Amino acid sequence: AFGAFSTGLGATDLAMVYATGKTWFNVPESLKINVEGQLGRHVHSKDLILNIIKTLGSYGGTYKSLEFHGETIDNLSVDARMTMTNMVIECGAKNGIMIPNKSTREYLARRGITDYTITKPDKDAEYEKTYDFDVSDLRPQVACPHNVDNVEDVDKVEGTGINQAVLGSCTNGRYEDLEQAAEILKNHKVHEDVQLLIFPASRKIYRKAMENGLIQTFLDSNAIVCNPGCGPCLGAHMGVMTDEMTCISTTNRNFLGRMGSAKSYVYLSNPEVVAASAITGEITDPRNI
Repeated sequence: AFGAFSTGLGATDLAMVYATGKTWFNVPESLKINVEGQLGRHVHSKDLILNIIKTLGSYGGTYKSLEFHGETIDNLSVDARMTMTNMVIECGAKNGIMIPNKSTREYLARRGITDYTITKPDKDAEYEKTYDFDVSDLRPQVACPHNVDNVEDVDKVEGTGINQAVLGSCTNGRYEDLEQAAEILKNHKVHEDVQLLIFPASRKIYRKAMENGLIQTFLDSNAIVCNPGCGPCLGAHMGVMTDEMTCISTTNRNFLGRMGSAKSYVYLSNPEVVAASAITGEITDPRNI
């Protein structure tokens, strides 16, 4: 999201870093992802990255660097950019990278970060493969159980009953995400058969949401606002699912047993789809609320 190389390290790699102060990487080949067009109403960067993962498949980006370009990427907010680069691992990618845009530079300036060099690809850069996407007709996307690349337009799964809805996590717990969900939930109540769990990504975001009335909107809708954290995403606590439960979530993974029981079902979507579904008790296109 910031034009910097970022990737995850597992426990074994971290142990070596602690022991030696070093780690290593192969230099990944680059895949160029061109994205053009304007995102439609209730369609967000989460829908775009789910659609990209669907196209590439779970292993289509294995140990590659996904390099994002195009008008759509240039116009994304920092929150939206972070959602996309966070999720590239779901197609196996080593990292995702975007050239910093105006929003990125302003974001850094607000935090007192002004001394940096923007790295751009060479004009004659070579790519292993180039993918072109036009988002003009993209609809809200839903990743169905039990793989992130098992993606359908929301209308294909609309009406699927749910017991739980989760808003937050590392992918969609930022202020912009909470704001989108609050817009849908305003003057509505969460369905009596659904628990809506909300996890702001940080205390700073939580406080901003309180100051601007978002938390009040959530409470008025009968949502449960939790402390910042992962929540049930990795099946640890605060929303762990039992047999035959179905959840729609903004989290990043929906693998078998990811949120608890291996007999539960997890669907992934953007914050507005989650909020709309929490209101109706079934997967719902927010354009119908």
